[in-house]
Amino acid sequence: MPVSELKLFSGSAHPELAKNIASYLGVGLSKATVTQFPDGETFVKINENIRGRDIFMIQPTCPPTNENIMELLIMTDAARRASAERITAVIPFFGYARQDRKDQPRVPITAKLIANLLVAAGVNRVLTMDLHAGQIQGFFDIPVDHLYAAPVLIKHIKSLGIGDNLVVVSPDVGGMKMAYAYSQELKCPFAIVAKHRVSATEVEALEVIGDVKDKDVMLVDDITETAGTLKQAAEILKAKGAQRIFAGVSHALLEEMGQRRIAESPIERLFTTDSTPLAKGEKVDVITVAELMGEGIRRIHHNESVTNLFDIT
Repeated sequence: MPVSELKLFSGSAHPELAKNIASYLGVGLSKATVTQFPDGETFVKINENIRGRDIFMIQPTCPPTNENIMELLIMTDAARRASAERITAVIPFFGYARQDRKDQPRVPITAKLIANLLVAAGVNRVLTMDLHAGQIQGFFDIPVDHLYAAPVLIKHIKSLGIGDNLVVVSPDVGGMKMAYAYSQELKCPFAIVAKHRVSATEVEALEVIGDVKDKDVMLVDDITETAGTLKQAAEILKAKGAQRIFAGVSHALLEEMGQRRIAESPIERLFTTDSTPLAKGEKVDVITVAELMGEGIRRIHHNESVTNLFDIT
């Protein structure tokens, strides 16, 4: 049985996705005022009764990351003080996920800090997708439902008939697990591009481990921002004899530099999701995750399992 009446709220980060999720669920978005004072402070007012309701706050924490995180925290505090029964933070893209460990002296573990802030604000549950590091789920002392974009992206790739001569490639060693999962589902081999990161915006691809000569290639990764990794990987794959090159990415945060690099790269099409409003640009195909996230919300609300949302078929 449902906990109580379901209420969906959208922050200002990605209202279009929130509307599409609401449409899938057959409900309207609940009314809230989210504005900024002249000095930049965020103001939130919930404009309807939510006492005893099951609340879902839809807000990817994409750029402007700090503003969107703060807005989510303030919306959550407003809902908690309005006596909501349960508050679920729906975060299609979880910012700061790449700061999940101390990889050098005197640096923070910001992903853990964000988890602490969400819980302190009053979040009772988190629904998210393709965390950069899966162990971030353990940073929370509340339930985390972690969905994957792979079923959505693979279904789209199969619908295009890409796969007869395909090799799935990870653009770095860290993405081997994801590349292997895609290759298993697409029933094709996989390979790896070894890389060295020069700076936050520049990478140097070194070598390809695996056979890509005369093959079509599908580069897969969880996040692209400046598209440096994808562009370098595509160029070395082309030099190694790859034919058509595609890319599949869960989260695309493509500002001007990233859009330009994708347009200039040997990549024919980049397949990504609408987990952020920054998924756009020349050669970019955006596949919605509104149904995936909406079904996750529906099942959480009715206390059902979300496990078979991982199925490709």
